[in-house]
Amino acid sequence: MVIYEEQLDLVFGALSDSTRRGMLAQLSNGETNISALAEPYNISQPAISKHLRVLEKAGLIERTRKGRDHIIRANPVPAEKARDWISYYAHFWNQQFDAVDQYLKDNQPDE
Repeated sequence: MVIYEEQLDLVFGALSDSTRRGMLAQLSNGETNISALAEPYNISQPAISKHLRVLEKAGLIERTRKGRDHIIRANPVPAEKARDWISYYAHFWNQQFDAVDQYLKDNQPDE
């Protein structure tokens, strides 16, 4: 359970940055090299590398080499696990809110 929670922390941390979310959005169109992935951003190459390391540590991307190029592709599995976690708790929270709403309706003073 601890490993699962650590992985969730890494995924949510990686998704907390708009640049990294943008990179993942680009990768939803298919794999690409680092230069193409970095093109829309006005940041240094070391900053791009840091963003990629965060995404890679979270398991959200996979890197392979083709010659001198590093090819980056999205790995949807960690994001799907985060989605499942959110869905589980959203269902739980909605049940709790429905119960509170019903309680308030049942205990509303007569006018």
